[in-house]
Amino acid sequence: MIILSVKNLTKAYGTEVILKDVSFHLNRGERAGIVGANGAGKSTLMNILTGRAAADEGDVFIAPNICAGYLKQGGNFDPAGSVFGEMLKVFSGLVETEREMEALSQQIARESEAGKPVDALLHRYDRLTEEFKAKNGYGYRSEITGILSSMAFSESMHDKTIATLSGGERTRLALAALLLQKPDLLLLDEPTNHLDIGTLKWLEQYLKNYAGSIVVVSHDRYFLDQTVSRIFEIENHKLTAYGGNYSEFAEKKRQRREIEEEQYENQVQEIKRQEEIIRRFKQHGTEKLAKRARSREKQLARTEAPERPQHGPGRIKMRFRQKFKSGGDVLRAEGLAKGFGHGGTRRELFSGVDFDVKNGEHICMVGANGAGKSTLLKILNGELAPDAGWLQLGHNVLAGYYDQEQEMLDGEKTVLDEMTGAYRLYSDTEMRSALGRFLFSGDMAFQKVASLSGGERARLSLLKLMLSGANLLILDEPTNHLDINAKEIFEEALRDFPGTALIVSHDRYFLNRIPSRIMELTAGGLVNYLGGYDYYVEKKEAEASGKRHLAEPGKTGETASAGESRTGAGAESVREGSAGGKLPDSAEQRRLAKLQQTEQRRAAKELEQAEKEIAGLEAEIRALEEKMCDASVCTDHVLLHSCAGELQAAKDALARAYDKWMAHLG
Repeated sequence: MIILSVKNLTKAYGTEVILKDVSFHLNRGERAGIVGANGAGKSTLMNILTGRAAADEGDVFIAPNICAGYLKQGGNFDPAGSVFGEMLKVFSGLVETEREMEALSQQIARESEAGKPVDALLHRYDRLTEEFKAKNGYGYRSEITGILSSMAFSESMHDKTIATLSGGERTRLALAALLLQKPDLLLLDEPTNHLDIGTLKWLEQYLKNYAGSIVVVSHDRYFLDQTVSRIFEIENHKLTAYGGNYSEFAEKKRQRREIEEEQYENQVQEIKRQEEIIRRFKQHGTEKLAKRARSREKQLARTEAPERPQHGPGRIKMRFRQKFKSGGDVLRAEGLAKGFGHGGTRRELFSGVDFDVKNGEHICMVGANGAGKSTLLKILNGELAPDAGWLQLGHNVLAGYYDQEQEMLDGEKTVLDEMTGAYRLYSDTEMRSALGRFLFSGDMAFQKVASLSGGERARLSLLKLMLSGANLLILDEPTNHLDINAKEIFEEALRDFPGTALIVSHDRYFLNRIPSRIMELTAGGLVNYLGGYDYYVEKKEAEASGKRHLAEPGKTGETASAGESRTGAGAESVREGSAGGKLPDSAEQRRLAKLQQTEQRRAAKELEQAEKEIAGLEAEIRALEEKMCDASVCTDHVLLHSCAGELQAAKDALARAYDKWMAHLG
């Protein structure tokens, strides 16, 4: 059953087209992720789906009796309300029933004491009780407490007013309220913002078991891998639907791009081939070949010139270079501790933090929200002093720091001034070129930094870092605000970086691709895990379940041998099965591929022979034409007549050779 349908939807702001002829549908129970570059139109589409904006053309249909819920960033709460009180509003009907039952209970007690008949009141109370029970009236407060706990709201926070919450806490509260409503269709706009890894894992599990349908805008690739079965990509104002999660989409899109590029190149080559055939036909004086040339020219004129496939907006060009290599020991610390406040209000973030970072290591740091990860990075960068412990930079270490809040940017400067002020040796032309590689082209170089979007500010900070030549990169949530395309380019640049990197991140896709080591920051210090995110999760789960002997990543041991043995047995059974009957698909495909390769080699050889024949005949024709221009031949009419006969025979043979050549070309 289709619960959401969009047909030929178009939206523009002035002359700028955002969406053009967008069509898709969503069946009951399906989960779709919307992806695209920043500014592609994802939020515009979501606003149209939720009725917060109107389309210029097209229709949006939501099936009758379908309740849709939309996650608003920051929520729509009463600033004076409490955390728990705002959640109670979701169950306002049950709260009202509860009050009515309490009032009815008191009325029954009073009238019973007065000796009045209460049968009607008891009947009404029983009916309300059954309805209350059926709607989880006796469990909704526990449900609120459970959801709030999962969203990192402890019971001590239940009485906090909305006005005192941070932006991230309001977003988490809005998500909690939406999940409590249990709508048939969940519309989520960047639900993973401000969530730590533990909360993300809980949300993923919750959505996996969710009975309704989901449409989610997200740049979190790992989250999309875990929660959706379809991907809607918005690119060049169009929407393309793909089956599968994000990783499957990425592979299908790569294949589609390769096919489109190949088709484009084939069209270009075919036009060049036709033009070459026409040129060759024209250079020979026979009427037959001239007629063929005219016919092919008409066909070519009716052929539309191919357009190179469009693959979205420009791609930033990023490469981190170190000015010089550092020593082997890059960063060492022992006993680092930090807290804030004084006396009874003091809060200890962490203590006993020890680590030893070597040249070339790419290390990621994880930990719960509020554990002190950003604070620790600021200590490493010299912005804060530790309360205890010591820190030592190694020989020739040049550190570059990326601040997730981009507080190091001056909002009053233009983009160009921000860059030239930091790197005075660059000319304006050189700096404009560098900015262009990060998609700050044209007048964007003269925009105020304060007017930039979060993604643009992130790109500007990364450009400053890239030009610094640092051999130690200290990065605090560098993928926040970047779209998926920019994230993947950034990841490739980091993977190619020969220096050292220490990165705080909760991007689990990133955590699987970049680090060789993950450090988890806890109140009592750092815990090391020698691998990527999946290994970190596996190790944590093993620790939680009491397992003690877990192989290090990369060591397969007996398990690998068993796997090899199973593979060998499987291969043997395939050969036995194929001996007496139908070949398995893979064997049949190999046989057909071999036949195809043989046929291609034969056709290529025949084509080569035909081209050699044409070249020989064309050389013969040129020689005969030169010979007929010689004074001794053109004055001898017998010899001239003989040469003319040979020339005509050569031209006829050339026409036949062209027929053979074109037959091989198809």
